[in-house]
Amino acid sequence: MAQLQGKERAEYVQSMFDRIARRYNLMNRVMTFGQDMRWRRYVIKQAKLPVGGKLLDLATGTGDIAFEGLRAEPTITAVGGDFSVGMMLVGQTLPDGARVKWVGADALNLPFPDAQFDAVTSGYLMRNVIDIPRALAEQLRVLKPGGRVVVLDTSPPPRNLLRPFILIHLRYGIPLLGRLISGNADAYNYLPESTQKFKTPDELAALMRQAGFQNVQYKLFMFGTMAVHWGDRPRS
Repeated sequence: MAQLQGKERAEYVQSMFDRIARRYNLMNRVMTFGQDMRWRRYVIKQAKLPVGGKLLDLATGTGDIAFEGLRAEPTITAVGGDFSVGMMLVGQTLPDGARVKWVGADALNLPFPDAQFDAVTSGYLMRNVIDIPRALAEQLRVLKPGGRVVVLDTSPPPRNLLRPFILIHLRYGIPLLGRLISGNADAYNYLPESTQKFKTPDELAALMRQAGFQNVQYKLFMFGTMAVHWGDRPRS
């Protein structure tokens, strides 16, 4: 599935997330041994949300990062954008679901004017888009000057002693969990495949700099298989 390209891949990903929406949060907790919420809190910490600011959370899914932003700074306006309506419908039923402004959004053509947000965050968006430079350019466009982008995504397993064990978990453990918990092994075959074929942390950082972001940095988690990148839109 991860070999799909262009429109075909985009349609597959959209349909996949709609299918797994109701068990998505549970699968995240199990797959990451409960660590995913800690990474989302780190995303919000790096977003540096100002009092009364505006947050755009892309690939918001069921809204975990948007909710974390509201917990950290209750005065913000939190907008959750996703092209999976099924995921957002689940998010609307959760505590604080009514506090998020849910918007159907294509990450390659964001439905927002220029310079609207103090921070743009995303969780597991970039490995699924068909044009990473375009997605980054759109995030830069909707950020206010001096605003910050923060990207949480998977990274290919680093080449070290743990790599064989990580690959076993990706290739066999996650699809098995997906079959048992969500009833959808197909989706949880795609996700590990897309992880292994995604950019390395250094490659993604380079793409962010090429898009125009400044002060780009990243931090690795979970034996180097998760990364949080951040960078700033220039003030002028």
